[in-house]
Amino acid sequence: MVYRRGGSGEKMGFEPQIGPNGPQATERPSESLITGNSEMANLIRAHPWSATRLGPIEAWSETLVATVNLMLHSPFPTILSWGPEMVFLYNDAAISTLTVKHPTALGALYRDVFHEAWDLVSADLEACLYRGETAVRDNVFIPILFNGVLEDHYWNYSLIPVYENGRIGGVYDAFRNTTDFVIGARRLRESETRLKLATGVAKLGVFVWQTVEDRAIWENDLMYEIFGREPEDGPVNGAVFMSEVLHPDYRKAFQRAMESTLQRGEAFDFEGMICLPDKTLRWIEVKGQLQVQMDGSTGQILGTVRDITQIKRSEEILRESSKRLAELAAIVESSDDVILSKDLNGIISSWNAAATRLFGYSAEEMIGTSILKLIPEHLHSDEEIILGSIRVGKRVEHFETVRLTKDGRSLDVSLTVSPIRDQQGHVIGASKILRDISGRKRLEQSLLQAEKIAATGRMAATIAHEINNPLEAVINLLYLLRPMIINPEGINYLSSAEDELGRVSHIAKQTLGYYREHASARSASLTEIVLHAITIYEPRCAGVGIEISRSLDSSRQVVLRRGEMMQVISNLIANSISAMPAGGVLSVSVQDAVGSPDGIVLTVQDDGVGIAAEHLPKVFDAFFTTRSTVGTGIGLFVAKQFVEGHGGQIEIQSSNYPENHGTSVRIFLPISTAYDTSAAE
Repeated sequence: MVYRRGGSGEKMGFEPQIGPNGPQATERPSESLITGNSEMANLIRAHPWSATRLGPIEAWSETLVATVNLMLHSPFPTILSWGPEMVFLYNDAAISTLTVKHPTALGALYRDVFHEAWDLVSADLEACLYRGETAVRDNVFIPILFNGVLEDHYWNYSLIPVYENGRIGGVYDAFRNTTDFVIGARRLRESETRLKLATGVAKLGVFVWQTVEDRAIWENDLMYEIFGREPEDGPVNGAVFMSEVLHPDYRKAFQRAMESTLQRGEAFDFEGMICLPDKTLRWIEVKGQLQVQMDGSTGQILGTVRDITQIKRSEEILRESSKRLAELAAIVESSDDVILSKDLNGIISSWNAAATRLFGYSAEEMIGTSILKLIPEHLHSDEEIILGSIRVGKRVEHFETVRLTKDGRSLDVSLTVSPIRDQQGHVIGASKILRDISGRKRLEQSLLQAEKIAATGRMAATIAHEINNPLEAVINLLYLLRPMIINPEGINYLSSAEDELGRVSHIAKQTLGYYREHASARSASLTEIVLHAITIYEPRCAGVGIEISRSLDSSRQVVLRRGEMMQVISNLIANSISAMPAGGVLSVSVQDAVGSPDGIVLTVQDDGVGIAAEHLPKVFDAFFTTRSTVGTGIGLFVAKQFVEGHGGQIEIQSSNYPENHGTSVRIFLPISTAYDTSAAE
């Protein structure tokens, strides 16, 4: 394409250049006509102008191209409205004014882009476009949409007609947002008014001191009041102030402040005592700034004087109070007891270090929150009772209850709550001292448990004695029966019955777990013991529809007490059977432990009813049971004693959710148990 430039009245167009080998490709004309690499230059080059009144860029007049380039290179926000329809073009500096209208505003009509402001600016725009009237406006109020929200703004703008062949082709609009300037000037005027009012309300004396001439001008009557003088006496100069008014103890400090201001231009800041004509001492605060005069001299200080006598007295009282409060705060902070305060709505207002240690919450987490955060939901009513007592001025002493820690643990605590009163004696809150008595409660529980165990032990000894004779009789009868049984299967059942009766006799001797087995431990296969237990319980499982799944993959032997481990396994299987009254799957596995420490893992798992989450922490406690009609609550207690006696570990997981229920007990026995004397050597 060959660029053809017309005269001032011609359009700029392009015609094909035909060479010997056909049309020749040259640079795209729009890229050479619109100059620069700014965002708007690129957008203007890429815009589909053929669909607008302006037509393609290649057809734009020289005047329009030149004006667009002038606009694009201007550092000021500029809009070019071209043609009678006022087609809208703008530069990068104007983008921030358009906000979300950018870039769709490009090529649109002015009245559509700024439809919200059209009624306010159309008169100037049309006068410029149609009559060539230049408009210069300062601080004009024109609300426009910013990010879709109509906002009040002030503007400076100048409208200049752009002539083409003696006719106006468009309007060149350079503008500036002066909202900050207008509002700032308005605020300055308001602040001057407020300053005059504030100096009166704040009781600030205002002065001007000509330091070179040592001449003072007191701008308001409050200066005379502060210095104890009458207006007819006139102000005092610097020399008189230093020698007669300023207390001798503060003259050097005043001189240093003056030198810092005059020599280094620092703000004048001084506090000291003055002596009034009646010999009364008064504290004053003087603040000022060095002022630059029209001739460039800096010998004038403009400042204020304030009587701070009462403030100084209050500060002294406050220092004494602060000292006492600091001592009290140190006592509170170093206390081993939790000390906190709250308002009458239960909102915490203070929280000491002991509270953080006990509950796990930092002061930042708790101050401003409700005390109910620490109280179990079922005890929330207790807080209302406590606050009710506090509101009428009653003290609550040694109230034992339960509180919750950050990690969800329950603590037994003792509370002493006292009302906090204001200066008028009104109750405004409560101070609480909280002591953790969980240890004491555990000790009490242990003593109670010990009494139960002792009583059970005595009863167990009696039971062992009473059932031993019938057991011996049954064993003798089985011995007499043995020659009569010739069927191999019957002989096996008879052997199992004799073994189980022997185990019953042994359990009786153990007196429910409080008498330990004295038989020596020996090397045995845990898998064989599990197989023996399954053989015993298999008929019972089949009778209630329980399928037994076994995975007995370990052949290793460990040193253990066979009777104790048999009792552990029997307890676990019996518990699983009780948990599946309608049938289910009982899975028993013995596996070699993977990784460290080395050992054997026994897992007994069922898909029975499961155990509630709140009961799991107590399943290994003596006499705890979730079965109200059967069960003694000592099976898992004894199992844990036996497993840990071998140096092993027992863990339980359970869920009673309808969609996922069941229990899994995992026992780990180390390859060298506590009874393995060879390992100990």
